[in-house]
Amino acid sequence: MKFAIIVPAFNEERSIANVVNEINNVLLSNHYQADIIVVNDCSIDSTATLISNLNCISLNLPINLGIGGAVQTGFLFAFEHGYDFAIQMDGDGQHPAEELPKLINAALDNKFDVVIGSRFISKQGFQSSAMRRFGINYFKRLNRILVGVDILDSTSGFRLINRKALEIVCEYYPDEYPEPESIIMYSLANLRIGEVAVEMKERTNGVSSIGNVASVYYMFKVSLAILFTFVRIKFKSK
Repeated sequence: MKFAIIVPAFNEERSIANVVNEINNVLLSNHYQADIIVVNDCSIDSTATLISNLNCISLNLPINLGIGGAVQTGFLFAFEHGYDFAIQMDGDGQHPAEELPKLINAALDNKFDVVIGSRFISKQGFQSSAMRRFGINYFKRLNRILVGVDILDSTSGFRLINRKALEIVCEYYPDEYPEPESIIMYSLANLRIGEVAVEMKERTNGVSSIGNVASVYYMFKVSLAILFTFVRIKFKSK
C-alpha cells in the first residue's frame, strides 16, 4: 500500500520543519511506503525555501487558493501518481505524527473509505474552544438529519481517504472550510466513513482563521454550503 501524506501550508515557517521531520520518523519506524507532499499555498514567509530542503515533495502554488484548493492540489497529485491512500494533516503541528498508524490501521482493518481522526471519542488532548465545540456538535446533528451519519468531529482536518474517495474529491472539493461539507459528499456516494480516537495538540504557531466572533458566520456559511451540496448531489442522481 502506498500512502501520500498531504500537508497544506500557508506561512508555516515556524512549524513545518518539525511537522515534516516528525512524520518522516513515524513513516520510517513503521516501514510505511509513503511520501510527504507539502502544498505551499503561496506563502509570503520562508515556507517555500524550508520545504525545498526537507525530505518531502514540495508543491508551490503560484496564487493563494485557500485550504480547500491547497488540499485538493495534494489529492490530485496523489490520485494521478497512483497512491492507494491520501492522509491530510495540518502544517501547524496540531496533528501528532505518532497518531498516523491509528488512521491507517482503521482503514485497513475495517475497509473504511474515509477515516476521520476524532478528538472527541476519548476526549483526551486539546479539545478546542467551547464555541467551536458547539459548532461541531451542530454539524454532527445536521449530518445526522441529512445523511443519517454520526460524526463526532466533522471539522477535523486529520483524515485518510482511499482511491474511491480521491476520485470524488479530484472532481470537486469545497474551497474554504471543506471538512464538514465533504462528509455529505462521501455519504451520498455511499462511502464507508469511520472515526478513530486521536489526541490532538494546540497549534504551536499562528492564529486560527476561525475565531470566536467568526464562528457564528462560519456556521451559517458552512450550513448553506452543506445544504447546497446535498441538494446538488441529490438532484444530479435523479
